[in-house]
Amino acid sequence: MTTEFDMSGKVAMVTGASSGFGVHFAKIMAARGAKVVVAARRVERLEALVAEIKADGGEALAVPMDVTDSASIIAAFDLAEAAFGTVTMLANNAGVADVRSALKIGEDDWDKMIDTNLKGVWIAGQQAAKRMIEAGVSGSIVNTASILGLRVAFGQASYSASKAAVIQLTKSMALEWAGKGVRVNALCPGYFLTEMTAAAFDSPEAQAYLNSSPAGRPGGMDEMTAPFLLLASDAGSYLHGVALPVDGGQSIGRM
Repeated sequence: MTTEFDMSGKVAMVTGASSGFGVHFAKIMAARGAKVVVAARRVERLEALVAEIKADGGEALAVPMDVTDSASIIAAFDLAEAAFGTVTMLANNAGVADVRSALKIGEDDWDKMIDTNLKGVWIAGQQAAKRMIEAGVSGSIVNTASILGLRVAFGQASYSASKAAVIQLTKSMALEWAGKGVRVNALCPGYFLTEMTAAAFDSPEAQAYLNSSPAGRPGGMDEMTAPFLLLASDAGSYLHGVALPVDGGQSIGRM
């Protein structure tokens, strides 16, 4: 497939690739020529995804990864390099959500949120950039943030804090690594129907809220394709430190 989003010659790693955006990112990059390494804790799901990509003519590898464990991240990058060479595109996508008021967040809950959504992004991004720089190759990192990193909503204190930090981390990484050939940007999705959001979307209150948003509906997964590929591929070669909302106008409407 020859497009402005061509990924031929890229080695792409996707964290959190066992569901949601991670699955989608892996498939669309493989379809455009990238060798894709899918990483997550649920390896059986990764193997099914790899089989699907290979059946469609792509190249893929499943590696176990727990983004709260630095040794696990390093081991995953080692496996990726042994199979395909230096990772030149990282979709830093692994994350968790927790809907509860600030008064009800426990210390363990807080630590899990920050370790997964922020520390994991930092360690995986650091590994990707370090290896690209040492290999003398250029590449890109796309961190999955959220519109709740730009604005807040009731009952999302720890999640909003973690995603706001991801946005600032993205800008800091971009500033430091742009001159070394590594672009870093962030996607800020609004409300998309994924495994992580499905339960929340079932309530009448959630449906009423979505209907009142500017677009009047949640996002469809295909509506994330072009924004992600713009940041991930060479089509976005002049983009550094961007936090791109893909949200149907939710970040400019009422929250």
